Amino acid sequence: MPRRRSRVLGMIMAGGKGERLTPLTRDRSKPSVPFGGRYRIVDFVLSNFVNSEMAALYVLVQYKSQSLIEHLRMAWRTSGILPDYFITVVPPQMRFGPAWYRGTADAVLQNLNVVDDFNPDVVAIFGADHIYRMDINQMLAFHEESGAEVTVAARPVPRAEATSFGVLEIDRNGRVVAFEEKPARPKGMPSDPERSLVSMGNYLFSRQALVDALLADARRSTDHD
Repeated sequence: MPRRRSRVLGMIMAGGKGERLTPLTRDRSKPSVPFGGRYRIVDFVLSNFVNSEMAALYVLVQYKSQSLIEHLRMAWRTSGILPDYFITVVPPQMRFGPAWYRGTADAVLQNLNVVDDFNPDVVAIFGADHIYRMDINQMLAFHEESGAEVTVAARPVPRAEATSFGVLEIDRNGRVVAFEEKPARPKGMPSDPERSLVSMGNYLFSRQALVDALLADARRSTDHD
């Protein structure tokens, strides 16, 4: 009997300032920066999800979001007929006090109510400010087959370039054993010491693992990123 497809909810982090792209981000957030004429950077991650037949998506916005909200309203209108097919903008709700999102973890924590309402098996937390093509079904299949609670999307880059990224240290089974943000001396991959494995900022969480991790992070004095 074929395995039941996991129920996936996407949380798209679209609140980035993109200060290094000034003046392009003077009046808009980084995900709303135009690309190739009529497209925006956010369209890449949304296309990846929709083409992977995953279209239950909450887009969490914050910084100078009006341009992005208008683009999503016009370019990503959904019918609303199917309960698992929606792309919904979620501005900061300030559910725990008068504060903006303090980082990715805090943004998801403040919106755990929508996770509870949707009741997913897997929560996909993806950034909205990268330009790439990805079949998320492959990542989901790996997540399910490995039995992992958390799966991180990563790509290999030359070690000299890895100093600008978050670098994963993995064992020979692909399990993450350490993470270092922008290290001066990035560690190489076990199978290719001349290249390092860098995080793409895209994650799949089993639902309970996500809740446990967010509650633990909320108790710590960190930047909640």
